[in-house]
Amino acid sequence: MTGGTGLTRAEIRALTEARLTFGARGRALDTGGALGFALDHARARAAVLAELDIAALTAGLERAGLAHHVVTSLAATRETFVRRPDLGRRLPEDAAAALPRTGEIHVALVLGDGLSATAVQLNGVAFIAALAGRLQAEGLRTGAVILARQARVALGDDIARAMGAGTVVIALGERPGLSAADSLGVYVTHRPAPQTPDSARNCISNIREAGTGVAEAADQTLALIRAMRRLGQSGVALSQSLSAGALPRT
Repeated sequence: MTGGTGLTRAEIRALTEARLTFGARGRALDTGGALGFALDHARARAAVLAELDIAALTAGLERAGLAHHVVTSLAATRETFVRRPDLGRRLPEDAAAALPRTGEIHVALVLGDGLSATAVQLNGVAFIAALAGRLQAEGLRTGAVILARQARVALGDDIARAMGAGTVVIALGERPGLSAADSLGVYVTHRPAPQTPDSARNCISNIREAGTGVAEAADQTLALIRAMRRLGQSGVALSQSLSAGALPRT
């Protein structure tokens, strides 16, 4: 048993993915702990440096019946993306001009690599397909799904403005921690403008098998979009406008 909790070590570990230590602490981790740390660090590093498998993603979108278009931010390479976050937030002018426009678009859907291509490969297409179906049922047009390489969150703003969309949803890999390298994050922004602050966005985090499920995340995103369109706000302003900060249920 462990000090006063009434739970065994195995039972405590089953409650959380956080890094835990037990027993007397010396100057170094035990061998198992050190090896586990090294493995998690390697997974996190690999997730950050990995490139999107565009062929696999486009095949998944095609199976879901979703048109798609591929862009790359001003950070043309992964090395530049890591070293220059500012370039990952901007879309080249020629790429913006080439974006497909098919009539009025209410919500732009963007799937980017972010800081974990691993997360995108695992759950990106499933989330986008689930959300697209819900938006279609609401009568909201999305246009082609934009696959974005070397993408930071704000890249979605440039894409939405170029497509004439009033709201943008960008799903991308979150910064890996040392307990999870496969977490997908979704950022929703209403009426994006140049230099939109992060306070004007709403985020749904930790979308993965051991966190928020794809269907639940799609439901939450749809509820956010409904509220944004009704109140004309997003981010902190939206939270303040909603009664007690509560998100309307779908």
